[in-house]
Amino acid sequence: MQPREPRPSVPARVDAAGRRTRLRQYQVQLLERMQAARANTGAPINQLGVQIGARRYLLALTDAGEIVPVPALTRVPLTQPWYLGLANIRGNLVGVIDLARYLALDDGDTGADAAPAADSRIVTFAGALGFNCALLVARVYGLRHAAGMQPHGECLRDADGNDWTALDLAALVAEPHFLHVGLGLGV
Repeated sequence: MQPREPRPSVPARVDAAGRRTRLRQYQVQLLERMQAARANTGAPINQLGVQIGARRYLLALTDAGEIVPVPALTRVPLTQPWYLGLANIRGNLVGVIDLARYLALDDGDTGADAAPAADSRIVTFAGALGFNCALLVARVYGLRHAAGMQPHGECLRDADGNDWTALDLAALVAEPHFLHVGLGLGV
């Protein structure tokens, strides 16, 4: 008869408990930051830095919802080329927009198909905007302190020399062109 394998030691259980505690602390800190941003309590307001196409944008934390890896997208026929389709995010169907392509089309450019890369993410719109939508972003840079940046034309420039453009998602969902994802076939 062979000896039994030893049971996992107490430190393994303690490590799992420690991970849960650290995760809970992180969630509390994130919630506090988002509540401070929503309340506009005079604390420095951070914004979410993202890359869309080749440009860097700043999103207000009050406008941004979840950041998730790019899920499977279901194409929707007869929609604009910048409308990538529907994604199931935590049981909710969300329309996903390739904003880089949307903006290029506004400039008269046909845009190129942008396959999501390993760093690509989906940033959902906050529920307060009342628009079940998300943006495909090439990269998420995390929180940025816009008040510490210098004005540079229509952009802000950070200490590393990167230009950032503020993107107002509330204004975006009010644009008539953005709201019409279907192709106008005159039917």
